Amino acid sequence: MTANQRLTGLELIDCAKANAAQGLEVAARQSGYGDDVQGFQTTLKQACASIGVHIDELRDLITEQAIAKEGKGGIEVAPDTDGQL
Repeated sequence: MTANQRLTGLELIDCAKANAAQGLEVAARQSGYGDDVQGFQTTLKQACASIGVHIDELRDLITEQAIAKEGKGGIEVAPDTDGQL
């Protein structure tokens, strides 16, 4: 759901994190920044800094668990057949 007004602080971080995999433009739009991607990035970096988290880009908010959940990382551990459990 797109925010009606520009998000800030923890709300901005949460929204950006939730939309990070879809890309910078989508995350900015969903956070209420429309086409102001630069303003979104600046405010996001400030919000992260305020809680002691340093990010260089939006992708820094994507956790390893999120990547694994989407099936884009990790390894599969399984027997070759059902009989080899």
